[in-house]
Amino acid sequence: MVFSSLYFLFLYLPIVLLVYYITPLKWRNLWLLVVNLVFYGWGEPKYIVLMIFTIVLDYFAGLVVARCKLLGNDKGARAAVAIALVLNLAILFFFKYWDLVARTFQHFGVGMPSLNLALPIGISFYTFQTMTYPVDVYRGDAEVQKSIVNFGTFVTLFPQLIAGPIIKYKELADQMTFRTHSPEQFASGVQVFTVGLAKKVLLANNIGKLWDVYLALPTDQLTVAGAWLGVVAFSLQLYFDFSGYSDMAVGLGRMLGFEFLRNFNYPYISKSVTEFWRRWHISLGSWFREYLYIPMGGNRVGKGRLFFNLFVVWAATGIWHGASWNFLIWGLYFAVLVILEKAFLGRLLDKLPAALQHIYTLFLVLVSWAIFAVEDFGHLGIYLKAMFGFAPAGLTSASVGYYFSSFLPMILICCVASTPLAARLWTRLPQKPMKVVLPVVLMAGLIFSTAYLVDATYNPFLYFRF
Repeated sequence: MVFSSLYFLFLYLPIVLLVYYITPLKWRNLWLLVVNLVFYGWGEPKYIVLMIFTIVLDYFAGLVVARCKLLGNDKGARAAVAIALVLNLAILFFFKYWDLVARTFQHFGVGMPSLNLALPIGISFYTFQTMTYPVDVYRGDAEVQKSIVNFGTFVTLFPQLIAGPIIKYKELADQMTFRTHSPEQFASGVQVFTVGLAKKVLLANNIGKLWDVYLALPTDQLTVAGAWLGVVAFSLQLYFDFSGYSDMAVGLGRMLGFEFLRNFNYPYISKSVTEFWRRWHISLGSWFREYLYIPMGGNRVGKGRLFFNLFVVWAATGIWHGASWNFLIWGLYFAVLVILEKAFLGRLLDKLPAALQHIYTLFLVLVSWAIFAVEDFGHLGIYLKAMFGFAPAGLTSASVGYYFSSFLPMILICCVASTPLAARLWTRLPQKPMKVVLPVVLMAGLIFSTAYLVDATYNPFLYFRF
C-alpha cells in the first residue's frame, strides 16, 4: 500500500485514525502494531513472517544486552549486539544482494545459484532502523524496552516503515510509551501530509514522465541536450518523490502523536557536495555517521585514515541503495568528491562566488543521478558520454525541443519548488488572512491530487525498491 493511493487516503487512513483516537491510551500501540502489519502485508503478506522474526530477534537481543550490562558482563553484552547485527545484515544480504553476488560469480564461471527472490519492500530502511536498538541499549543511549508490543510498533510504524526516514530507536523510545496529542499537532500533521502528497502526485509523477521518455529512448537516438534534459527531469522527480514521501511520513506521525526528524532541507541550493549530503536524505547520513563513521574513528584520526573511513562509508552508502554495481560506483563517486573537498577543494570553493559554487555542485550532482538511475552498464556508458558531448545523435534534435517546450512549465515549477523561495514568501505574507487562505490551499491540493490519482496509472515510489 502506498500513501498516494485512494485505498490509503479514503479507507485505510480514516479507519486507523478513527479507531486510534477512540481506543484507550494503553491499547493504542497494540492497535498500531496490528494496522502496521496490515499496511506492510497489503502487497506482500508472506514477508510479514520476516518482519516478525526481525522484531523478535532485536527485542530479545536488547533484553540480553541489558541483562548482561546489569550483571557487569560487558563481553556478553557485546556478543549479543554482534550476533544481532550479524543476523540482521545476513537477512539483508540474503534477500537483497544474493542474486547480485551470484550473477557476478557466474560471470567469472563460478556456479553460485541465483534465487530470484522478490525483494521485501523497504527492507533496507527497517533493517537499519531495528539494528539501532541493541546498539543504543548497549551504549546507554536508551532504556531497554520491556514491551514487545511497543518495540514491534516502533519497528513497523507505518508512516515511515517502507521508505523512511530512518529513525533511531533512541529518538523514538520515549514516544513509544508517552506522546502528546492535540488538535494543533493533528492539524499540523494534515498540513505537512498534504504538502507531501502534492509534491509526490502533482510534481514527481508528472516530471517523471519526461525522464521515462529518455530512459526508454534507444541509445542511438540520444543527444547531448536530451541526455541533460532527461537527467534534470530525474533529479527533480527523485527529490519530489522521496521528499514528498518523507513529508507525508512526518505528517502522519504528527497525526498519531509522533515527531520525526526532517529528512530533506532543500539540497539543490547547496554550494558543495559535502553540504548537499547534509541536506539530502538526512536520516541516512546521520545513521552512517553515528553507527559506522564515528565508530571507525570519524575525523579524529590522521588524514590517511580519515579518507579511508570516508571511502568505506560512501561505499556502504552506495550499495545500501540497491543490488546493482552502479550504486556502488555512485557511492564511490561521492567518496572521491567528499575526500577532495576535505583535502583541498573545499577551501578553493569558499573563494569562489556563490553562483559558481552552486553551478559546481549541481553539475556534479546531476552527473551522479545519471550513474544512480541507469543500472545497465552499457546504457550508462553511452548516457554519460552523451552528457559530456559524445552523443550518438549529435547535440540536439527536434524531439528535444518538443519535450522541452511541453514540459517547460513543469520544470520551472519544480525548480522553484525545490528552493525555499515559496516558503519564505509565504512567511512574509500577512498572517491573519493566511489563516483563512491556508485551509483553502490545502483543500485544493488534496482535491487536485485526488483527481489526478483517480485518472492516473503512473504512481511509483522510487525508494520502495530499497
